[in-house]
Amino acid sequence: MKTVDFSNPHRKKHFDFFREMNHPHFNITANVEISRLLPFLKDNKFPINIGMVYLLARTANEIPEFRWRIRGDKVVEHPLVHPSFTVSTDVADVFSFCSVDFSYDSSMFFDKASTIMENMKTNPSLEDEIGRDDFLFMSTFPWVSFTSIQHAMHYHPSDSVPRIIWGKFFEQDGKTLMPLSVQAHHAIVDGRHIGQFFQDFEAMASAPSDFF
Repeated sequence: MKTVDFSNPHRKKHFDFFREMNHPHFNITANVEISRLLPFLKDNKFPINIGMVYLLARTANEIPEFRWRIRGDKVVEHPLVHPSFTVSTDVADVFSFCSVDFSYDSSMFFDKASTIMENMKTNPSLEDEIGRDDFLFMSTFPWVSFTSIQHAMHYHPSDSVPRIIWGKFFEQDGKTLMPLSVQAHHAIVDGRHIGQFFQDFEAMASAPSDFF
């Protein structure tokens, strides 16, 4: 982990400007094409939910700003950030958090995620490890092809963990599309970074065998 130094005066002003806001997060929702990704996951018998978590986490990890976190007046950059995502349970009709250390080795990630998800079915948790901010908060909303979403969260002290959620797949003009929402703290993530996230994810989803 390293400290991010805003040596550019305008970038420092941008950070200070948004950091002082009461509602510093912004959210972009758009449809992404998964026409090749979905059959690839099914043909290889990969759980679709874990496949989405893996590829979305991989996309985020390859953009430095998605690994930045605000700590007081400073910003740190983690070498990796790890998905903490929602899963259903056998003990209640509400979800559990499921945190899995990210690995670029997809087989290793799938194995770890499957084991932890199975445990969470009967031993659910709503707590992330205290003191850690190297997460990506993720969720799926498979019932609706939503067009926007609002997250419950604390804004102060600064919560700079990105939120990523995807919804119900649907067919349109011969393509399989998926609503995807990405929310981030505007002091460290700008519009171009979220734009890059959407573009990079679609590029990976169009050639899944290159990334799994």
